[in-house]
Amino acid sequence: MQKDKKEHYNFNRIITSLIASDGVLFEMLYDHRLQGTNLVRWQDGTMETAKHFQMKDGSKLEPYSPYNPLLFKKLILFPQGVSEYGSKRDLLNRIRSFIHRYVDLTDTFELIASYYVMLTWVFDQFNELPYLRVRGEYGSGKTRFLKTVGSLCYKPIFASGASTVAPIFHILNQIGGTLILDEGDFRFSDEKAEISKILNNGNAKGFPVLRCQKINQREFSPVAYEVFGPKIVSSRNDYEDKALESRFICEDVGLRKVRKSIPITLPESFEEEALNLRNQLLLWRFKNYSKTGNQADYVSRSIDWRLNQIYSPLLTLVASEEDEKKILSFAKAQYVQDKVDAGQRIEVRVLSIIREIETREQECISISDILSLFNQRFGAEYDRRVTHRFIGSIIRKKLRLKTRKKNGLYILCENQKEKLRHLYDKYGI
Repeated sequence: MQKDKKEHYNFNRIITSLIASDGVLFEMLYDHRLQGTNLVRWQDGTMETAKHFQMKDGSKLEPYSPYNPLLFKKLILFPQGVSEYGSKRDLLNRIRSFIHRYVDLTDTFELIASYYVMLTWVFDQFNELPYLRVRGEYGSGKTRFLKTVGSLCYKPIFASGASTVAPIFHILNQIGGTLILDEGDFRFSDEKAEISKILNNGNAKGFPVLRCQKINQREFSPVAYEVFGPKIVSSRNDYEDKALESRFICEDVGLRKVRKSIPITLPESFEEEALNLRNQLLLWRFKNYSKTGNQADYVSRSIDWRLNQIYSPLLTLVASEEDEKKILSFAKAQYVQDKVDAGQRIEVRVLSIIREIETREQECISISDILSLFNQRFGAEYDRRVTHRFIGSIIRKKLRLKTRKKNGLYILCENQKEKLRHLYDKYGI
């Protein structure tokens, strides 16, 4: 029986990375020139590189084949070795200098992108993550941004050239890493819907995407695909889903003349520079993995809960108080803009009118009164006539306020003062 049990556990495990139950870290190395792969083990401050490692349970860890198309076609990038990086500030400055040479960004977003690169190397220590995005029209430098920043990230998966979304689910589930996504390459509605599932479920642990897999060409079996991880996206427009939109730290690109020092094409040295930084970042992961992941509940009371949630992982990595102030200033500017944008939404406009009528201390607030004021202020901005039914629908379905009929008129139910106070605070009214 003991022999059978030992044979049962004697199997090979093909990995690109692993965190063992005792905290030992394993990572895959790939040498593109020599077409070779190895594993490196980090344990108690010491490293060992080998073709495979035997585990206590009888399993053997092995790296991916160097002839796997994901590797030699550079769809996923790995370190080649482990290199010393000096201090955190030294490493951050080298990352920032690399990004600055090839991409034209504002000073603060360049800083944020540099910290985001470092965040990707320890992302699995966090429960929630922000996404990074550039937004702009054709020719604004979005692809250059993805290539430059993505080349430094932890196991970057370049999905820009994917013909379908299905491989992305499998790669994220099996390999993890950082998804580098040019949303413009996924134009059809079904592809965009699948990408939205990855983005909606991928910023927090414990929310896999369920998909059906056919067995024996007859039965269907549900499969849970793990899609959690950092993501860097380029797009032309905002997402209609405001909850998804709120997960991005975003910069508009192409709004100013590009610096003359930015090369039109990437030099031959680009890949070697990126590889050297990935080698340094691997050692940074090894040395700092156990020290990261403690997110503060609130980093600033001047921004809302969602922005605190997406910025806090970045702010746990800051190397100076000055950097923290710059990033918080960027977050506050995003908060202010979000409030301005929210003020243009029809439900917020309706809510502002409700508050105005409420201050008059009328006996009740009727839908007719709300509609009348709404048409006076905003009616000219809408192509179609705004009706009682439409306003009533906004109140009930968007604001989740209850209405009732009184003397032939629909009014707001009277026992909703606490809910109204919450809505006023939420939308800054």
